[in-house]
Amino acid sequence: MADKNSQIALNAPTMALEPTLGAGGSSGAWRWSAGALAIGALVVLPIAAVLWIALMPGDNIWPQLVATTLPRYLKNTAILVLAVGLVSAVVGTLSAWMVTMYRFPGSRFLSWALLLPLSIPAYVGAYALVDFLEYAGPLQTGLRSVFGWHSARDYWFFEVRSMGAAVVVLSAALYPYVFLMVRTALREQSGGIYEVARALGAGPVERFWRIGLPLARPAIAAGAAIAMMETVSDFGAVSFFSVQTLTTGIFSTWLEGGNRAGAAQLASVVLLVVFVLVGLEKRSRGKSRFYQLSREHRPVMAMPLSHWRAGLALMLCLLPFLVGFVLPVAVFLSHAVNSRSGWLDAGLVRALANTLFVGAAAAAATVLGALFMVYGVRMSGRRLPGLVLPLTTVGYAAPGAVLAVGILFPLSALDHAIADLVETLTGRDVGLLLTGSAFAVIFAYFVRFFAIAQGAVDSAFGRVSPSLEMAARSLGQTPRGVLRRVFVPLIRGSVGTALLLVFVDSVKELPATLLLRPFNFDTLATRVYEKASLEQIGEASPAALLVIAVGLVAVLLLRRGDRT
Repeated sequence: MADKNSQIALNAPTMALEPTLGAGGSSGAWRWSAGALAIGALVVLPIAAVLWIALMPGDNIWPQLVATTLPRYLKNTAILVLAVGLVSAVVGTLSAWMVTMYRFPGSRFLSWALLLPLSIPAYVGAYALVDFLEYAGPLQTGLRSVFGWHSARDYWFFEVRSMGAAVVVLSAALYPYVFLMVRTALREQSGGIYEVARALGAGPVERFWRIGLPLARPAIAAGAAIAMMETVSDFGAVSFFSVQTLTTGIFSTWLEGGNRAGAAQLASVVLLVVFVLVGLEKRSRGKSRFYQLSREHRPVMAMPLSHWRAGLALMLCLLPFLVGFVLPVAVFLSHAVNSRSGWLDAGLVRALANTLFVGAAAAAATVLGALFMVYGVRMSGRRLPGLVLPLTTVGYAAPGAVLAVGILFPLSALDHAIADLVETLTGRDVGLLLTGSAFAVIFAYFVRFFAIAQGAVDSAFGRVSPSLEMAARSLGQTPRGVLRRVFVPLIRGSVGTALLLVFVDSVKELPATLLLRPFNFDTLATRVYEKASLEQIGEASPAALLVIAVGLVAVLLLRRGDRT
């Protein structure tokens, strides 16, 4: 899930742990160091491959891209990213301010319900919005019935599949990032600041502009940066709305044009845009420092609202929840009820089985890799593995389409070499073992979500007292024994959380799955995309609801963590 753990992509974890007792000089330290470096290389390899292919293309179409499609891709991407970032920042900040600073009917419910759109992938929201607003949808059908209109010539209605609709859908799906971070920032502020402001005659608007907004600016910047990065990487929603962005350009250049160098060059541009966003976010809050001046932290006391103010606050906070969560769920539920046979479709069963398999395999591999790497850096006591560790978070910032480019071409070359070698030695044609199976999809998930697992494991290790580790070592335990008997039992809760979060994000991932899946291999995400693209919303509904249900698990987990 891309919720609060998305901050990992912006704040690379730092290993502040001291080297373990005797680790630097132990005979097995080099093994842990080599293992950590190998895992780091696996995560960074796809990004390096994209840059290599882009810089050393066999067929350089860069001048053609610059002269034809690249300006359009850049323009649409820039407009979409800036619009979604602005709308998400405004909606997330205002709703967080309302539910934190005031009490009104439904405010307690909305304080966690406003996170529920995190469970709705943007492409699912896009299909639901178009189905609701299109000519044959319930809204226009109801308007024609009420006003007696007979055709589209009798009234005006805005174009549903447009840039504006894409901004609405993406903002509705991504504003919770800003909401979550701003709400946390506001809760951590001292209530005494606002009490003093009220005593000096500052009204609600002045308190927001002069106190709340400046103090929450780092959180707003971080949340908006995540929303913008997710917008850059989106494919399902923008392609459904016919908005040509850099990500859709990768698909068209690769699949329709058959040019891998051009796809890699566009992917490198996407990487550059993402890294610029990360850099701007870090710079925007890099010099900001906020301190608690009082010894006792006094929590913010929510003020009750009454009459029209309470109604206005309720409407402002309810609108994003309705658009981002209630509308998609209602649309797909109505279709699912009307087409009950879709739940028994053999294609859905296969897609569910494939999703569970690749999601579980990716989660297990990712968490085990993160566990080994973090502990390996800790045990080795060497500088190089510690420097590689933050680089592995780059996968989370890279869109799925970019990772697919960096994974498929090197993996395909290795696959053919293995097949040729086996045929030479045994005389048997074993086919493509890596790209012809789900391995490439699992590897993409491993790279994409390694930062989530790494951040969870790293923070869990930091909460274990070093004295426990030193005591185990003094009793003769090997590094492997310390990991198995001391650390794993103490951090199993964090490991379980990491497993769930990586699994949920793997279920929702669309671009990498579309590009890397083997022939006739569907997941829930690809089934929703294919059926909805063919306007078969009824057949897409069961898979969409299953994806939403999985996303809800992550949101409920987030709410549970927020309570503790």
